[in-house]
Amino acid sequence: MKVDYFIVGLGLAGVAFCEQLRKANKSFLVFDNNSQQASLVAAGMYNPVILKRFTEVWMAKEQLALAQPYYKELERLLNVKLDYKLKLYRRFASIEEQNIWFTASDKPNLEPYLSTTLVPNKSPQIDAPYNLGEVFEAGRVDTTVLISNYRTYLKSHSQIVTDGFQYEALQIDAETLQYKNHEANHIVFCEGFGLKQNPFFNYLPLNGTKGEVLTINVPGLKIDYAIKSSVFIMPNSDEDYYVGATYSRFDKTNNPTEEGKAELSSKLKTFLKAPFEVVSHKAGVRPTVNDRRPLVGTHASHKNLHVLNGLGSRGVMISPYAAKQLFNFIENKQPLNPEIAIGRYTI
Repeated sequence: MKVDYFIVGLGLAGVAFCEQLRKANKSFLVFDNNSQQASLVAAGMYNPVILKRFTEVWMAKEQLALAQPYYKELERLLNVKLDYKLKLYRRFASIEEQNIWFTASDKPNLEPYLSTTLVPNKSPQIDAPYNLGEVFEAGRVDTTVLISNYRTYLKSHSQIVTDGFQYEALQIDAETLQYKNHEANHIVFCEGFGLKQNPFFNYLPLNGTKGEVLTINVPGLKIDYAIKSSVFIMPNSDEDYYVGATYSRFDKTNNPTEEGKAELSSKLKTFLKAPFEVVSHKAGVRPTVNDRRPLVGTHASHKNLHVLNGLGSRGVMISPYAAKQLFNFIENKQPLNPEIAIGRYTI
């Protein structure tokens, strides 16, 4: 098979780059073996504010402008519901936190996203004596439905190989790439934390942060909004809710741990007064970078090898932006945003 692009990895980054290619009528073949779980276990919540510090997410306006129509188009393509608009409230732990919130809401870049009206807590099962602050432009993308249905879509078009990619089998020439019985002009590695095993890009400072998420059942809670406190709780279906997430820099496995479960349960109990049952427990390693910016660009020596990685915990929002940046860089010779370009690191 001769195609324009090989893509290695089908998480949020891989899907986003596939969509750039599909809309541009470029041919491509995806290689993915489900080895990376970060996109699949993510709760999928997105919002334009870092709620721990009340600061704006980097390029939030630009990211949202691309993400919202992007997910609508995917819903039409796959005939599934993906993007759920969701009220998001920040639980205040003190009067001081309220004051910091109001100070932040006066800043021009945050004013569109932070409500200046305190929201009283109406749920007897939630402890929030200092009220709640509403974040606008928040929502949730069902990443499991997205990736499983996109995989099915690619299978129906013979555009995916469900094997692990063997780097040693890639033959690199100046103009073409040969991989077994396939040929392409370019290859884009979208492997998440799997990039650590990639001999072409493993020099990049991808750290990896393990995240664990619970699904719990809480009879009678009946909230149709998400709350962010020391952890978040977000409705899933009926009486089930997502709770997350942990951040571990040392454990690089996809295995859920009792420590992670205990941490999430303990933090949840600081504001959820109702009893709950853990229904499921998942884990994955997020592809994180110290400067909290994606890793996007082209190999210094091989001009047809590219990388799209490092989306961290905000892949739902940032993947369409980062994919468009890389596509325009390769195909239209447009410069990358220097804050995400891999040129900021040297081999």
